[in-house]
Amino acid sequence: MGRQHWKKIWVGSAGNMVEWFDWFVYASFATYFAGAFFPSGNPTAQLMNTAGIFAVGFFMRPVGGWLLGRVGDRKGRKAALTLTVTLMSASAILIAVAPTYAVAGYGGALVLLVARLLQGLSVGGEYAASATYLTEASDPRRRGFASSFQYVSMTAGQIVGLGLLIILQRTMSDGALHSYGWRIPFVVGALGAAVVFYLRRSMLETEVYEEDTSHAEERGTLRALWRHRREAFLVVALTMGGTVAYYTYTTYLTKYLSNSAGLSKQTATLVSFTALIVFACLQPLAGALSDRIGRRPLLITFAVGSTVLTVPIMTLLKHAGGYWPALGLALLALVVVTGYTSINACVKAELFPTGVRALGVALPYAVANALFGGTAEYVALWFKKAGIESGFYWYVAGCAAVSLVVYVAMRETRDLDLARVRDRTDSSLTTAS
Repeated sequence: MGRQHWKKIWVGSAGNMVEWFDWFVYASFATYFAGAFFPSGNPTAQLMNTAGIFAVGFFMRPVGGWLLGRVGDRKGRKAALTLTVTLMSASAILIAVAPTYAVAGYGGALVLLVARLLQGLSVGGEYAASATYLTEASDPRRRGFASSFQYVSMTAGQIVGLGLLIILQRTMSDGALHSYGWRIPFVVGALGAAVVFYLRRSMLETEVYEEDTSHAEERGTLRALWRHRREAFLVVALTMGGTVAYYTYTTYLTKYLSNSAGLSKQTATLVSFTALIVFACLQPLAGALSDRIGRRPLLITFAVGSTVLTVPIMTLLKHAGGYWPALGLALLALVVVTGYTSINACVKAELFPTGVRALGVALPYAVANALFGGTAEYVALWFKKAGIESGFYWYVAGCAAVSLVVYVAMRETRDLDLARVRDRTDSSLTTAS
């Protein structure tokens, strides 16, 4: 892979890392600021309130997917990526200065909600712009490897967030963290976004986009996307199982280990931190493997593993009792999830022609995340509050089973030429290979 390819991957990934640092920091620090914005009472109820606002951010992602996907197809991938990081910086600043319930009543929760709406807009476009950019910027023979850095950078953002949490847990008292320490990561996120904004202003556009000959007025329009509606529905279906599993074992894992398994917050955070480092390292390896054997084998492996292993893994995690058993189970779960995360970006990008690729990835993916990924934590806490927590385990396994059917039926996308993916009036959803 040439120097220019690596430069494009680095700049795209660095921005993605900051975007997802800001996004995941909300979930990572929720146990500390949940009581700041809502009346005192049941800790689970407070977490459900903050999880509800977390989910609202996901419901803005389809809007962001549409708006920023359109920008990415009409103005270029660079323009969309620069705009997303600007929105994310603004949202991080809002959360950093939001007043607490004691100061402004529910006014602080309202500021928190507005910030999450902005984050939803930003991330709704970031995923697609990043996925499209990394896929188009890479060597055609190594698209799986190159696009895997999207989840490397996403996970790196979460690792940095958890690392900062661990540092603050060890340098500040629990009371200080609950009082004001939780604001620190949002200040860090805003500063990081400013640096990435500077980097993205000088980034190079992809050759595939620059050489696109499709009609300018058709680029990034819903009319153009409608011609590829079956691929769009395919993106929703293949995302369903993967996004539920991913958010279960990343953003929700720390809360599950502390709120259900009875581990201390410090131990739960350390388990997630260590597991995510290994998880990030696995992404390029699995992406490179998909360049050799195809995308479908990895997707099918993920879906089978998640369908069969979710219930026993989650059950055992609840009774892990310590760091090492919890870490081993978390790693097993994340190894399975790697079959989806390492390649899902390029699979989706490979389905659409250049003129509608960013929108084609952004909008249906954002819809799937709003319905399944963003609600995973809230659904988990709902089952817990209802006294049937194991019902959530079966829910995750069931979503993976649905996606398994799609993976088995879908066509292989590894060898498609991105510049020659046809813009057609109608297309077949599946062509089994």
